[in-house]
Amino acid sequence: MPTIEVNGKSVELDEDGFIVNLDEWSEEVAVYLAKEEGVEELTEDHWKLINYLKQYFAEYGIAPMVRKMTKESGFSLKEIYDLFPSGPAKGACKVAGLPKPTGCV
Repeated sequence: MPTIEVNGKSVELDEDGFIVNLDEWSEEVAVYLAKEEGVEELTEDHWKLINYLKQYFAEYGIAPMVRKMTKESGFSLKEIYDLFPSGPAKGACKVAGLPKPTGCV
């Protein structure tokens, strides 16, 4: 499996670039993964969505459905794509350190 180096720590990724061990996630890892997804800088809005996703996953053990994400996060689907051009699952969930959502191709 591929690994990335962030601040001297090795982080293992699956074949789609999602973190294998969720405990290895950090803000620095998020910044690295965001750049891999074409997001050069994580703004306050990025962090708001990332924190929402992490909180939801901690509570329910899965990533939220897109409809729920838009309703509860306050971001429209267009705004989520503006923040994470690769989408809510591939981009936002990956950067937030969540496992690859079911149904995500």
